[in-house]
Amino acid sequence: MKTDNKSYLFTITISLLTLIALPACNDQLEVAPQGELTEEAIRADPAAAQALVTGVYNGLYSDNVYGQNFIDVSSVASDDADKGSTPTDNPNAIPLDDLTMESNNFPVSAVWNAYYGVIARANQALSLIPLSPAAAEIRARYSGEVRFLRALMYFNLVRIYGGVPLIDTVPPLAEINNPAFQRRASRESIYDFIQRDLEFAMNSLPVKGVAEYISGRATKGAAMGMLAKVFLYRQNYDRAYSLTDSLIKLPNAAGTYGLLTQYDSIWRENGENSVESLFEVQAGISTECNTAVNLYSVYQGPRAGGQRGWRDLGFGLNTPSQSLVNEYEPNDQRSEATIIFINPSPAGTVLWDGFRIPSRDSVENDRYNYKAYHSRTQESNCNNNPDRLPKNIRILRFGEILLIHAEAALAIGRGDEALTDITRLRTRAGLTTPLASVTREDIWHERRVEMGMEHDRYFDLVRQEAVQPGRAVAAFAAEGKTWIKGKHEVFPIPSTQIQLSGNQLEQNPNYR
Repeated sequence: MKTDNKSYLFTITISLLTLIALPACNDQLEVAPQGELTEEAIRADPAAAQALVTGVYNGLYSDNVYGQNFIDVSSVASDDADKGSTPTDNPNAIPLDDLTMESNNFPVSAVWNAYYGVIARANQALSLIPLSPAAAEIRARYSGEVRFLRALMYFNLVRIYGGVPLIDTVPPLAEINNPAFQRRASRESIYDFIQRDLEFAMNSLPVKGVAEYISGRATKGAAMGMLAKVFLYRQNYDRAYSLTDSLIKLPNAAGTYGLLTQYDSIWRENGENSVESLFEVQAGISTECNTAVNLYSVYQGPRAGGQRGWRDLGFGLNTPSQSLVNEYEPNDQRSEATIIFINPSPAGTVLWDGFRIPSRDSVENDRYNYKAYHSRTQESNCNNNPDRLPKNIRILRFGEILLIHAEAALAIGRGDEALTDITRLRTRAGLTTPLASVTREDIWHERRVEMGMEHDRYFDLVRQEAVQPGRAVAAFAAEGKTWIKGKHEVFPIPSTQIQLSGNQLEQNPNYR
């Protein structure tokens, strides 16, 4: 649908009256092509509501929801990563790497548009699911999945931009120019809304592993985990503790949640939807591979350079920083599982699947993101679309649940439990020297090395700055970046959106 962007600032790409369910090719999300789903079709066919839900999941495959522009905003801007590749490659990421981005930055604008696109799908689905003849508990489950996804989109929006317009319905055509849809809600109002969506999801979704559970779909545990993360950001440590404590203590005889034995297997195909997984963006296999995030792996893969004698694995962007390298203790197995270290010797570097990068001279950079790597020989691949390597993207996992639990437990005076959580993670990582106790700094250190290159570091530093002033400034300075308090807690509101709103959207402080 061609949208008149003078009348609707969010660049919604689905009809206000119908939803196009994009085809999915994996087992978890597969539905037959639906075309336009009218109200009549929803009322007549119980399966049509499922297609609405699938259409929302499929929105996650947008290039800019978890693809290259999100990578630039969430990771390149952080002290975990540098832009990588050649100095002039991908100029849109350079201001993010330098923290000199302004409101005309393309990745900042692209992410905004993509997230509101998924929110539009979610609102449309939620407006039509009640019309379905499916059983009430099925309709509630569908709504819970959609509200989980909508909460996930708003959670990233509020972390990136602060307060944003809160759109929770499909606006009537006569109302799309209403100033209420153009103005920003407060940061706290957005968090309140996210909390309500996740609480609904938590109360309506199945537990992982029961008969109603479908692998790859949102679950009660995913909603609980995301809600605990929201409470961590809001410094509500009692709620963050209670939710994560419940997850940790869930009966796991059926393998509900726990730590995978080998840390490096989390990001391989055999680690998808494992005992460690609470929620992942699913990837599927087909000729087109249109249910995978475009360029996610290729964007971050090693880039051939110099006297190259082998095919590029990728564009070489979002490379692990020296600051991240320095954070790991000796013998921490998470270092080698997170970072591809390029061997300068002629022997080169051999990756886990046997692929050999000939030498340092054959690539542009010293380090690459191992968590983004997807094997072209030992894992599933698409036939004709090497850019869409079918890699699941891990959004929430049990390792992070232990970190949230530890931080919250320490804050409410349960230091022994925090020590138990951190010891579990360190033991898996091969660090066997016991700790007598843990401090908040210890937990924050553990969070960085456990979750390196997982797109959370920038936002972690912002929330930690609110607890311990000066922390973000010092962390970015160690990576040679100038982080300005009163500005860089958020990114700029895209200038195009301000213009389209008739200047009713207000810019974040100190941006132009």
